[in-house]
Amino acid sequence: MSQGSNFVDYVKICCRSGKGGAGSAHLHRDILTSMGGPDGGDGGRGGHIIVKGSIHIWTLLHLKYRKHIIAEDGGAGGSSHKFGKQGTDEILEVPLGTIARDAETGEVLFEITKDGETKILTAGGRGGLGNAHFKNAVQQTPRYAQPGEPGKEVWNILELKVLADVGLVGFPNAGKSTLLSVVSAAKPEIADYPFTTIVPNLGIVSYRGGKSFVMADIPGIIEGASKGKGLGYRFLRHIERNSVLLFMVPADTSRSIKEEYEILKRELESYNPELMQKPHVLAITKSDMLDEELMAEMKLDLPNIPSIFISSVAEKNILELKDMLVKAIEG
Repeated sequence: MSQGSNFVDYVKICCRSGKGGAGSAHLHRDILTSMGGPDGGDGGRGGHIIVKGSIHIWTLLHLKYRKHIIAEDGGAGGSSHKFGKQGTDEILEVPLGTIARDAETGEVLFEITKDGETKILTAGGRGGLGNAHFKNAVQQTPRYAQPGEPGKEVWNILELKVLADVGLVGFPNAGKSTLLSVVSAAKPEIADYPFTTIVPNLGIVSYRGGKSFVMADIPGIIEGASKGKGLGYRFLRHIERNSVLLFMVPADTSRSIKEEYEILKRELESYNPELMQKPHVLAITKSDMLDEELMAEMKLDLPNIPSIFISSVAEKNILELKDMLVKAIEG
């Protein structure tokens, strides 16, 4: 299976929680008592469908083919005030950065950001009360009990937004995958044509002093991505979660560096203006072909953000780039 088919960042599932067990309408009887008072126990709660965060999962692939998630029903109450068995909860493990939505309204229900964090996606029905609850001065032997609440059946959407410290932003073929393969152990597909990266690649970048940070290579943006053109719109949402944006523009671009940066910035801004609040760093890639004189000339026309000339292949200024990124993350 290729990495492309392994990375699933969107699933639509039908969740059916368990119905609550019925309360018991039992009246106490033993050798000495032919018709005692009410001793019916409560029904058990139906099973919840619960979402749980896990640092060991990176994708929603394991839920892609589980269209129907069904939790167990609660058991009925019994005599002698015995409670019914609680329905077993259905627990869905998801990667950090997963958002749950109501499929009909699109409303965001919650998001999972911590390992071990749990949220109820669909609550099970409450168990019915046994007849012991309905005894009073007037009604000494109630012969009725509550039925359990029905479970719920709803369609939900789980959507993953990659959690990373640094998001790589650039047009296709800007050298993002190459950089990621050089600075981390990630093995992205690399080729000299646009849209090689069709899913976010994540890599852990080690840094001095035992530190490390997560870098995400997000699929190339093209002009108009924010309006849903090309692959852009589906993947722009992954950028929302990164704390620093590293803009990558190749030294051999047909436009000026500043112009290309402005176009990329405009795409992000029209998708979500809050992205402009994140720290921006600019890397001019493939700069091993530039001499000092040409670089000095190009520096005069760079945008007013931290910038650096790098070459992933020649490993030029890679450590200096890491220094800049760590400073931006910690700042």
